[in-house]
Amino acid sequence: MNSHLFIPGAAVFLCSALGATAAETAFFESKIRPVLVKHCYECHSAESGKAKGGLLVDTKQGLLSGGDTGPAIVPGEPGKSLLLKAMRHEDPDLAMPPKGPALAKAVAADFETWIREGAADPRISSAPVAERPPVDVESGRKFWSYQKPQTPQSPEVKNQDWPRRELDRHILAKLEKEGLSPSPDATPAVLLRRLHLDLTGLPPTPGETNAFVKAWAQEEGREALLATTVDGLLKSPRFAERWARHWLDVARFAESNGRESNLVFPHAWRYRDYVVDAIQADKPYDRFITEQIAGDLLPAKDDAERAQLLIATGFLAMGAKGLNEMSKAQFATDLADEQLDTVARAVTASSVACARCHDHKSEPFSMEDYYALAGIFQSTRTHYGTWIDSENNNGSSLIRLPDLPGQLIPNKSVTAARVAQLKADRAKLDAEEKAQNDYMAKARLEGKDISSEGFELLRNVIRILWSRGGIDGQLMTVDEDGSALPLCMGVEEAAKIRDAQLLNRGEIGQPVKAVKRGFPAVFEVPQAAPGSGRSGRLELAQWLTNPAHPLTSRVIANRVWRHLFGVGLVRTADNFGYSGERPSHPELLDALAQQMMQQGWSLKAMVREIALSRSYRQSSDFREDCFEKDPDNRLLWRAHKRRLDAEVIRDSMLAVSGELDLSRRPGSLVTEFAGQSVSLIGFNQALPADLDGSVRRSIYLPVVRDHLPDVLELFDFAEPTLVTGHRDVTNVPMQALYLMNGPWVQQRAAALARRVMQEKPTLEEQQRRAFVLCYNRPPDPQEKKLTERFFQTVRGSIEGRPEVDAPTLLALYCQSLLAGAEFRYVD
Repeated sequence: MNSHLFIPGAAVFLCSALGATAAETAFFESKIRPVLVKHCYECHSAESGKAKGGLLVDTKQGLLSGGDTGPAIVPGEPGKSLLLKAMRHEDPDLAMPPKGPALAKAVAADFETWIREGAADPRISSAPVAERPPVDVESGRKFWSYQKPQTPQSPEVKNQDWPRRELDRHILAKLEKEGLSPSPDATPAVLLRRLHLDLTGLPPTPGETNAFVKAWAQEEGREALLATTVDGLLKSPRFAERWARHWLDVARFAESNGRESNLVFPHAWRYRDYVVDAIQADKPYDRFITEQIAGDLLPAKDDAERAQLLIATGFLAMGAKGLNEMSKAQFATDLADEQLDTVARAVTASSVACARCHDHKSEPFSMEDYYALAGIFQSTRTHYGTWIDSENNNGSSLIRLPDLPGQLIPNKSVTAARVAQLKADRAKLDAEEKAQNDYMAKARLEGKDISSEGFELLRNVIRILWSRGGIDGQLMTVDEDGSALPLCMGVEEAAKIRDAQLLNRGEIGQPVKAVKRGFPAVFEVPQAAPGSGRSGRLELAQWLTNPAHPLTSRVIANRVWRHLFGVGLVRTADNFGYSGERPSHPELLDALAQQMMQQGWSLKAMVREIALSRSYRQSSDFREDCFEKDPDNRLLWRAHKRRLDAEVIRDSMLAVSGELDLSRRPGSLVTEFAGQSVSLIGFNQALPADLDGSVRRSIYLPVVRDHLPDVLELFDFAEPTLVTGHRDVTNVPMQALYLMNGPWVQQRAAALARRVMQEKPTLEEQQRRAFVLCYNRPPDPQEKKLTERFFQTVRGSIEGRPEVDAPTLLALYCQSLLAGAEFRYVD
């Protein structure tokens, strides 16, 4: 069967070779893994850099080995499996998730079934080599990733005709050393499709493909043609939208809080647009990082730049928060921890946050290192814009932006009378609160017993608190006249700058000593320590972007490589530490890191360098001799076949159907919600069934934590609570069902059918046109026969059904093309 006419779903059953049957693998992928990712990975995974209680749940071995309290699961014995007890909250000391109710009974029942039947788990961990972890500073400085990148010599190669860029010499040298050779170049049509999908997230048009193939025939002009093509794609706004999404994965961008209090962030879209604009302008990466960590502390030439710098700091405000936490001190500590962990993971692929409760078990980070950084974020005030209510004990204001001509302000304006009424209502609540406080104070002085009134008094306190929170939430979005204000999420310096207290076992009630704000000792990077009157965020940004820093340039170079080749030179893109994988080509990684800095930290220059290489343009054809020596293709003897990201699948469907709206969505659907609770919004408002009611690019879809649009959820969108530099790729039955039965997919197929009927007069021409639009190539003779058979078979099965007319039949054919594997994969 031809791959592009094959609707997926059965591929999951191929995992039986890993020790699990087809049914067991399907059950794990549909019932078990999603729950672990959603509820457990944040605190117990290598991806998050956290292993609370010593437990990791992102590998089979992690669950079997367990943590400090023993194995998390015992296959065949649910009663002895601590994971099951934890999710049922049977033991308060093990309850998971720790804040909030136990998981649904149906979820626990699935886990019980899974464990009883042997806990089949097809996941394979990539265990690091068995070496002693560099847990002290001196040995840590000898580890590869904590040493400054070196400028390697150009490798000697035998085949001098093959390399086109310096990086090609590194790839070829390793291949030749192992007795391997690179694959032939991909065909021009395949190469162009790869370039378009990688750089812009959209397929080329048939006209672009024909022109490129024709020009490629002139061998002497190929390099110039390729350079012109790549440069054009880099200049396109479509490149900025595609590559902005990569950073938003890392920045854990979302438009709601998630967790137990899933409240919306209606102003998060400004940060999204900031990232798109920064990528389009090719803002130097060191400046890009500095603005997001300390934009509020940088000088600005005018109000427009000041607004952008403030919006950039939304990076630190975007994370999920324990909004129902009762302790203000605990909330502040947890918030700083989340920000510290995000910066460390996003910029340096380091798990410093694991040293919160004890010295890091496998990296050269001490508790002093952690709290030196924590003081920087504890001296920072975060604005995220949720107000006090029944789900939120920790309200926050927003940052007021400068007024600018033509500025988009999607907040709702109200009348001046409404503002006056809200203020009057708040004053009335203040008076009620004062009267009650005075009454209780007087009762205490007089020794009066008011215990019988306790419940009523407490209920009144809560009523006043929640009512005032709702009023404050409305008032902070408008001025005195009721006009909507330009606002954003972000950070600024705290009113009180202070060093963090080192906490015994990370417990807020067990301070040991103050730790001066600074940076981890393992890094030999010259940088002034934060001053007494500053948080230290600007110094932190300068330290991270110092050319002497061993990780920052390496990490971003590896992220770019990963997005173009499908796999990073370091496969654990968010973990460059001891527990991560070693680079396949360490000298090449250093060369790219050095080149990144030498070219002014230009992201586009790095993408261009790789896209023009001979290594990038290799075909993906299988070669048995190379496979036997390098089955994982770590030496890059061919291109990796890759499943497209969820957004690219969706955007490509819109592109080929002719419906894609390339305009930027003003604001976000989230700004139009009434109220702030996602659960109440979904209950009270008529929303698109899967939050996908538009035909704009996927980057403008709402990213509501725990409530993503179907196509993003099903095709492995990045978990928006975690720093995600590498998305998992699954192949599960629900994806096939969505492609076969999803109304959104059916609508795109109908639109594609209408398009080809308008463009071509005969059915045969319409079939060919649809095929070329979807796959950037004409069908071969066998595929033509399959198409004819499809129409004959379907016509026969619907004979006598007048509702199935010619356009409907053509739409079914178009849907089979959109559901085909070739449409979802880049070759």
